[in-house]
Amino acid sequence: MKRTFDRDSLTEEEIEFLKSFTKKCRGDILRMTTLATSGHPGGSMSSIDIYAILYGFCNVYPSDPFNPERDRIIISHGHTTPGVYSALGNYGFFDMEDAVLNFRTAGSPFEGHVEKSVPGIEWNTGNLGQGLSAACGFALNSRLNNLNCNIYCVMGDGEQAKGQIGEARRFAVKYKLNNLTVIVDKNGLQIGGKTSEIMPDNIKGNFEADGFHTIEIDGHDFNEIYSAVKKAHAIDSPVVIIANTIMGKGVSFMENRAKYHGSTLNTEDCKKALNELGERDDIDELINEKKLNKPIKSLNKRTDNRFVLEPDNKNIIYTRDKNTDNRSAFGNALFDIAKSYKEKTDSQRIPFAVFDCDLEGSVKTGAFRKEFSDNFFESGIEEHNAAVISGALSSESILTFFADFGVFGVDEVYNQQRLNDINNSNLKVVCTHCGIDVGEDGKTHQCIDYFGIINSTFGFKVIIPADPNQTDKAVRYIASHKGNFVLIMGRSVIPVILNEEGEPFFGENYEFKYGKTDTVRKGNDMTIISTGNMLTHALKGYEMLKEDGINPTLINISCPSDIDVEDLKSAAKTGLIITIEDHNVKTGVGTAIGTLIAENGINVKFRKLGATSYNSSGKSNELYKLAGLSPQDLYNAAKKEI
Repeated sequence: MKRTFDRDSLTEEEIEFLKSFTKKCRGDILRMTTLATSGHPGGSMSSIDIYAILYGFCNVYPSDPFNPERDRIIISHGHTTPGVYSALGNYGFFDMEDAVLNFRTAGSPFEGHVEKSVPGIEWNTGNLGQGLSAACGFALNSRLNNLNCNIYCVMGDGEQAKGQIGEARRFAVKYKLNNLTVIVDKNGLQIGGKTSEIMPDNIKGNFEADGFHTIEIDGHDFNEIYSAVKKAHAIDSPVVIIANTIMGKGVSFMENRAKYHGSTLNTEDCKKALNELGERDDIDELINEKKLNKPIKSLNKRTDNRFVLEPDNKNIIYTRDKNTDNRSAFGNALFDIAKSYKEKTDSQRIPFAVFDCDLEGSVKTGAFRKEFSDNFFESGIEEHNAAVISGALSSESILTFFADFGVFGVDEVYNQQRLNDINNSNLKVVCTHCGIDVGEDGKTHQCIDYFGIINSTFGFKVIIPADPNQTDKAVRYIASHKGNFVLIMGRSVIPVILNEEGEPFFGENYEFKYGKTDTVRKGNDMTIISTGNMLTHALKGYEMLKEDGINPTLINISCPSDIDVEDLKSAAKTGLIITIEDHNVKTGVGTAIGTLIAENGINVKFRKLGATSYNSSGKSNELYKLAGLSPQDLYNAAKKEI
C-alpha cells in the first residue's frame, strides 16, 4: 500500500488486505490479553480499523519510525495498547510475537498502556483526557520547526467528559492547528456501562461549539475512515472525525458488552473467539512458549531531539542598590537568552516557546511576548492543558518554558507534570508566588508544598534561587541542560545577597553548579541551612547570633533534589544544623536533609523550621512571624539548641 491520503478511495485490493490485516490484528489482541490475563480487548477491537488505516497510510515508516518529518499519531485512550501494538507489529514496526508473548510482562517494553519506547508510539498516555493536549504540542512543534506533517489524536468517547479536553479544543482552534485531526472511537461503552448513562456528553456539539469541523463516519468502514482523513487534510481548521464503532467488534459474544472494556477471555473463550474470526487456534502453543521467557528482539531506539542552548557565560548582575524580585530576574534572563540566540544565529525563527496562563504580568514574561510573539502561547486559565502541551513540545527540538504560580504550575497539574516526567520531556517549569511570601493573597495561593510534590517524581529537578543574581544564573543553567526542571521563587522584592566585603555573593565570579551548596558565611559554632528567599531572613538571624557571640556557618541550598552529602558532612562538624524554609516542614528541604543525615550515619544535632499550618493574609514578614519563621524565631531556636 502507498502511504498517502491523496486518492479519493481505497482500491479493492487494499480493502481486501485491510480485512485480512484487521482479522489478524483482532486475533493478536485476544492472544496477548488472554496470555497476560489482563488488558483491554473491547476498545482495542473497536479501534483497530482506525489504527489499520492510520499506521498503514500515514507518513510514518517501520524502517524509519523517528524521522523528524513523520506524521505523529497520539493515542489518548492509552489502554487500547493491544490494538495499537497489533497494528504496529503486523505492519513491521517490531516483532509481533514479542508483543503477544510479553504484553504486560515485567521488564517488557510492551506495557499495559502505550509506551513511547515502542516504535510508532509518540507519547505515553493512559491518564485519560491528556492525549489531545499532547497532540497540540506536537502540532506546535511542526509549526515552529516548519515541518510538513500531520498530527492525529485517537481518543475514546468516555474520556470526552474530562475538562482538559475542552481546554485543548479551544487552544487548537485559537492557534489554528489546522494540521490536527482528532478521531473519536465512539463505541458508546465504558467500564461502568453505557457512556450516555454514566455521563451524558454531546461530543459533536462540544467540538463544533469550540470551532472544530466535524465529520461522522462508520468506524469499521475502511473507505469511510480513509476518505474522512483525506477530507480533514483539506479543511482549514482542526477536524474531529467521530467514528461510530462497536466494542468487541468481530467476536459475536463480545460485541456491545461493556464487560470487555477491561476483562479478558479465558483460554476456552479465546479459542472460540479465534475460531469465529477464522484465526488459527494457537493459544495452547503460545502459553507454552511464554513459559520459555525468550529474549525480546531489540527495538529501534528513539532519537533524543531535546534542545538546549550552549552555555554563553553571560549574566545580568544586580547590585546592592538594584534590589528586585526573583521573578523579574527570571523574565529578564529569559528575554536576554532568547534575544542573544536570535542575534547569534541571525535567524528569523528561534527554537523557543513560552507558555502563560493569564499571568504574564505576574510571572514577568511580557518582554519575551512583545519581542517573540510567535513563540509565546497564551493558554488562558487552562493550566492542565498548558502543562501537557508544553511538556510534549519540549520533547521535540524546542526549548520550552511553562511559567505559572506555584499553586497552579505544581499543585494543580501534578498529574500532568508526572506524565511529562514519565515521557522524559525537557520542560522548564518556572513557578513564581511560592511560599508564605505570597502574603496578602492568603492560604489558597501560598504554595508551601512545591518541593515535596515535585520531589516525588524521579526526573524533575527543583532549583530554588536565593536572590536575583542566582536566579539569573539558574535560568541560564536550565536553558543549557537537558531534563525537566522546576525553578521556584517567591513574590516579594528581596535584597541582593552580599558577601562579607559588601559585594554581590552570586555576582560576576560566581558559577552556578547544580547540586553544590553555597557557604554564605563561615563559622564554627553551628550551621544554618536556608533555601530560596528565606536566605535573606536567615542572614538576619545569623547577624543576631553573631552579635550574641555565636559564630554560625550559613549555607544556601538551591538544589534540594540532589544535595551534596559531603557538604552536609562538613556542615555537621559544627555539631548543630538548623534548617529554615518557606515550605511545609513535613515534606521540605529540612526533611530531605534529615533523611540524608540518617542514611549516611552523620552524627549531628538537627532541627528543622518550616510552615506547620496554612497561613493567612498579610504582609509576608508579618506572616513569617506568625509561622515561627522570622529571624527572631531562628535566633531563639539556635539559642535553645546550643
